[in-house]
Amino acid sequence: MTLNYNAVPFEMNQYQTYINSNYGNGYNNGIILTTPKPDWNQMTLSNFEKNFYMESPIVQNRSMMDIQQFLTNNQITIDGNAPRPLFNFDEANFPEPVMETIIQCGFQKPTLIQSCSWPILLSGLDLIGIALTGSGKTLAFILPAIIHASHQEFVKPGDSPIVLIMAPTRELVQQIHTVAHQFGQLAQCRTTVIFGGASKEFQRNSLLSGLEVVIGTPGRLLDFIEEGILKLDRITYLVLDEADRMLDMGFEPQIRQICERIRSDRQTTMFSATWPKEVRKLANKFLSTNRIHVTIGNVILAANPNICQIIEVCTESQKQNRFIEILHEIMKLQNGKTLVFCQTKRRVNELYLITKQMGFPVLCIHGDKQQSQRDFTMNEFRRRQKMILIATDVAARGLDVQDIQFVINIDVRNK
Repeated sequence: MTLNYNAVPFEMNQYQTYINSNYGNGYNNGIILTTPKPDWNQMTLSNFEKNFYMESPIVQNRSMMDIQQFLTNNQITIDGNAPRPLFNFDEANFPEPVMETIIQCGFQKPTLIQSCSWPILLSGLDLIGIALTGSGKTLAFILPAIIHASHQEFVKPGDSPIVLIMAPTRELVQQIHTVAHQFGQLAQCRTTVIFGGASKEFQRNSLLSGLEVVIGTPGRLLDFIEEGILKLDRITYLVLDEADRMLDMGFEPQIRQICERIRSDRQTTMFSATWPKEVRKLANKFLSTNRIHVTIGNVILAANPNICQIIEVCTESQKQNRFIEILHEIMKLQNGKTLVFCQTKRRVNELYLITKQMGFPVLCIHGDKQQSQRDFTMNEFRRRQKMILIATDVAARGLDVQDIQFVINIDVRNK
């Protein structure tokens, strides 16, 4: 059993056998698209605009010494012929409504991945971004996506969207959609979110109505592509978010089938917390050769130095009592959320019932829960200042929750 203080684990490797038994709801179980893959070399593709970047005079006049110091101090590595990074929001030349919304959100300055990504993506270049979860990646690709979509021809009912964003879990795609909708409405960009476990009819009608931005999990997206509901012919901006997690969860066949049916001259960006060989192979297949590679921090996966990690070795029969002792210690603190990971739904349910009966403020989440239950649970966990959430690893992946002080891994993960 491990106990981590002050942060959520930034990498949790999963394997497909575990996924199938613990998080099956909403996953595409092996659909192979019947429509043939287009031969892009034999097709004449219509032109589209993708370079919208106007470099600020402040950025132009910044010395190379200052830029190099910024990159070195923040452990940023950029491979490729990339535009200069930004230091402040006003250097991006975003439209005024976007700037006003950024200020209203309370953001003080761009995160490191945003500073580097915005000039690259606004210039229409492909990007590989390697940065830890929680580093601001969503806004890094959403704002350029919306600007890209707003400069294309209007999407009519039944048309293909312009932007497609794929991510591994329903919670993550919902979080991305919240940000996309917030900023998309400023540019009259219509957005929707597609995932398993929710009404297919509502999602189908949403896609048919005509939208600029579609965000979804690969399995449900593939369902609608096979049905002919989701067309791909107008997609010119593609995002693969949490690419390493999507591969861990067995989504590579779905991702490949979808990407192969999107025009080859699209703009593609891939974000990942790690850079294993499987992700590299995917990048080599679906991103252009003149892509830019941005790494925030060390590309080698290591323990996060900002987390105090404690490993306690005990027998299976001792785990429960020690877990309860730890919770009692945590509850003595004034505030703070605790996230507890288990490998099976059965273990989640058992610990939830025990802790609930003992009077702890506790919630639980796993793949068997209905979407309405999952939404309620996550809203409660975010809202309450002192709360325990017990979850399966996969069900909690990609969750964006502030103020988590403790993370407890009940089980050692199996390969």
